[in-house]
Amino acid sequence: MKVVALVSGGKDSCYAMIKCIQYGHQVVALANLMPADDSVDELDSYMYQTVGHQIIVTYAECMGLPLFRRRIRGSTRHQKLSYTMTAGDEVEDMFVLLNEVKRQIPSVTAVCSGAIASDYQRLRVESVCSRLGFVSLAYLWKQDQSMLLQEMITNGIVAVTVKVAAMGLDPEKHLGKDIGFLKSYLHKLKELYGINVCGEGGEYETLTLDCPLFHNARIVLEEFNVVLHSSEAIAPVGILHPLSFHLENKVESYAVSGIDQTSEISKEKVGFVFEVEEDCQKSCEVTCQAPAEVPELDEVAEHRLQISRTRSSTSFSICCWLQDSSKTSKGLQEDLEVVLKKIELELARYGFCWENVIYIHLYIADMNNFNIANETYVRYITQDKCPFGVPSRSTIELPLLPVGLGRAYIEVLVANDQSKRVLHVQSISCWAPSCIGPYSQATLHSEILYMAGQLGLDPPTMTLRTGGPSAEMEQALENSEAVAKCFKCSISTSAFLFVVYCSTAVPLSERQKIQDKLETYLEHIRLLQLDEGSIIKSLDPIFLYVLVPDLPKRALVELKPILYAPEDTDEKAATLQDLSCVRIPSYWGFQQSQWHDSCFQKCVIDGKICTIILSITGGLAVKICSDSLGGFLDNKDFQDLLQEEQMERVSKFCIYLLDKLYMENNFSWEDTKNLRFYFPTNLGVTLEALSLILTNAFNELAGMGQRIEIGEEPIFNLVPVLGAGRSAASMDDILTCELFAQKL
Repeated sequence: MKVVALVSGGKDSCYAMIKCIQYGHQVVALANLMPADDSVDELDSYMYQTVGHQIIVTYAECMGLPLFRRRIRGSTRHQKLSYTMTAGDEVEDMFVLLNEVKRQIPSVTAVCSGAIASDYQRLRVESVCSRLGFVSLAYLWKQDQSMLLQEMITNGIVAVTVKVAAMGLDPEKHLGKDIGFLKSYLHKLKELYGINVCGEGGEYETLTLDCPLFHNARIVLEEFNVVLHSSEAIAPVGILHPLSFHLENKVESYAVSGIDQTSEISKEKVGFVFEVEEDCQKSCEVTCQAPAEVPELDEVAEHRLQISRTRSSTSFSICCWLQDSSKTSKGLQEDLEVVLKKIELELARYGFCWENVIYIHLYIADMNNFNIANETYVRYITQDKCPFGVPSRSTIELPLLPVGLGRAYIEVLVANDQSKRVLHVQSISCWAPSCIGPYSQATLHSEILYMAGQLGLDPPTMTLRTGGPSAEMEQALENSEAVAKCFKCSISTSAFLFVVYCSTAVPLSERQKIQDKLETYLEHIRLLQLDEGSIIKSLDPIFLYVLVPDLPKRALVELKPILYAPEDTDEKAATLQDLSCVRIPSYWGFQQSQWHDSCFQKCVIDGKICTIILSITGGLAVKICSDSLGGFLDNKDFQDLLQEEQMERVSKFCIYLLDKLYMENNFSWEDTKNLRFYFPTNLGVTLEALSLILTNAFNELAGMGQRIEIGEEPIFNLVPVLGAGRSAASMDDILTCELFAQKL
């Protein structure tokens, strides 16, 4: 991509340019924001470093690139963490500046910045990029600061301190000093006082005088004054005011790969400085996208639109899909619009809207139409509609058409409050894959961390890791761990459920390696944490493997972890034992038996969370149904003879077992957040028949007074797959159930 680099003069923005070039991008222009008054060194700004701005003008000549500059006219008006367009805010100056770059150099598609740890700054850069259609590149984001400082020095960045404001830093002693000279002292201050060695806490600011990108000349600072802003004994604040400087031409001027001097800017203007004067007010003229033209729902036959909903009072799931739409719909866009509109109406029916949604499962019939799905999705679920943060999302291709469903199928998890905490990083970085658009990496609500489906994407390049399914799984795990760390937890100790989607492109012989990689990685992270002295109670997670036709980007695996992330980490407890004093009733002829334990995995945490995976294989189904069939049948006979009558028996057994586990662990059906039944498309029983079987079974359970209330919609949703199971090597269950419940 062709990149405009936001430069403050500091070491971070210069090193960010170097990283951009290392990852194959071309820097074609520079952009800088400076004080309206040249005599002012520093503004009271949360966004911009301006100390040393008098020297930035020389960067154009040093690098041989056009430099776009704008005087800051706005101030800090929008002080909330997430930014929305605000007239008179200093962020609008950045918008005007970058908009002018876009006008003069239309080939620019990305913006590079030196953000390391400030969400405040990153979110504002991302907001401006989103409005202008740019990609945000932030390759220093969330990187270890000690490592970054060393890399900057090693890569030839010569930067001097121009502001100090921390314990141990004396303006008279430490201003004007090179970062290479100060490195060991900064690490000493980190040990003594916990400072950020890269100055991310405002401890110091720098000005770059030379680096490998300055191929024409370096800057020589001849004379400067030290200006004290605060003379406090503990942490005096001082800045460096440059008095005189000059450029020293380099003996051998050379072109740096990744510095593009052949852009649309004419050659005579390369190295030229453009001052951008446009009025900020124009940037705040809202240009709203036209609302989606959605078919009226009364135009869609009511029997085609199906809804399910769980009954939890705190957070619940709503699922919507179309039946028999393949003959009447025009395609995915129409189906998805109808389903999204129906979800909107259902949310409004209960007094909610998209901002209450925590997580979205987006199932589509053909991954070749992923772009169409995304374009349609973003017309409904927007940043404006979700001021507290957009939901996390997982997108999967399912065999919807073979079972008579439409091309789009959506499940949303809804919270009855707005206490969710969302992590949404749109910048491409070395940290974790970016989420460019209205879906986030993770959402925390009521101590549960719902993580977006993670592919094996290499974060800085956003390409799938090479090396096959095992390598993709390892990268997906690394990405998940990076996200978990932002919430002060780890997938190795806090995850209680892993759902792994495997593409049919993975050969059968390679599937076990996916599971092996998952298990060995988690154990490796646990051992590392022990070596570091961490004493953390580790949960005993459960696993579900699902075989699907395709995944985004033709990925071979997609990982979806769910974590328990309490504010007080001491609360976290391992899986609880069953309550031995509970008397379990028997119904439908099922009696408690030891072999039932082989049917399920469960994780119960602190009496608050209950998650269960039921896996009914052919062998278990034979055992369940052999009595009603009048004798023993082997697996092959059972597959040949599987009828609705036998499926009814299997389904009732699943519900009986779920109810039994609920009672043993002191949970009720009202605690259910979601309940999914995965069934293979070759089951031999239609979706409509299976839905009716399960509905009737739940009605019977309610009729027996077994602690469940049945409403208009079923509390479960059916998910057609090519296979599912507790092992990656044998995703051959006849029926798989995933249940998640939480008590508050």
